[in-house]
Amino acid sequence: MSAVISISTGKSYGVSRVCRVWGLSRASVYRDLQPSPPEPPVRRRPGPQGPMPDAELVEAIKQVIIDSPFYGEGHRKVWARLSYKGIRTSKARGLRLMRENGLCAKPCFGATHGPRGHDGTIISDTIDEMWGTDMTTTLLSTGQQVAVFVAADHCSASCVGIHAAIRGTRFEALQPIRQGVRECFGAIGKDVTAGLTIRHDNGSQYISHDFQNECR
Repeated sequence: MSAVISISTGKSYGVSRVCRVWGLSRASVYRDLQPSPPEPPVRRRPGPQGPMPDAELVEAIKQVIIDSPFYGEGHRKVWARLSYKGIRTSKARGLRLMRENGLCAKPCFGATHGPRGHDGTIISDTIDEMWGTDMTTTLLSTGQQVAVFVAADHCSASCVGIHAAIRGTRFEALQPIRQGVRECFGAIGKDVTAGLTIRHDNGSQYISHDFQNECR
């Protein structure tokens, strides 16, 4: 429109007049008149390309993954199988191509072990139905470290037994349980504590044969 000749004046309208009438910015018009910049050249990774182009190497990697009898092998195993087939490339290049094409092995976050151990409640309905026992350590005024074993009722949260010893052995771990049995059941003997279960953290003292046999 700016180059159109006016009938009355015989001159072109000009960019300034057209932009003023149309409410446009001359900078925008001049910017649109500029030729579009050429597209930047595609950058290739530095270093030698290797005897096989990326596209062909990706197909070879896919075939190695298909032919492998194992599932979830990483890029090092794939690189080794390529080398065995006579396809020479670097591990870094193989890892890059596997990442770009979604061929990497899925990460493993551990096996599923069923429901979580604390998805419910550990509070028993009545007293003397479940006891919990555990060990901690503390320092004496002399600087010597001692082990402290505690047993508590899961219903009332009351301490049924406590025992301190220089060595935290499996025999010392039984002492608070024995105290609780004498206090709550009157004596230590077979079937005296029928219906009572002992809860612990599966420490070495608690899974020992001596501790488990006496509890049974």
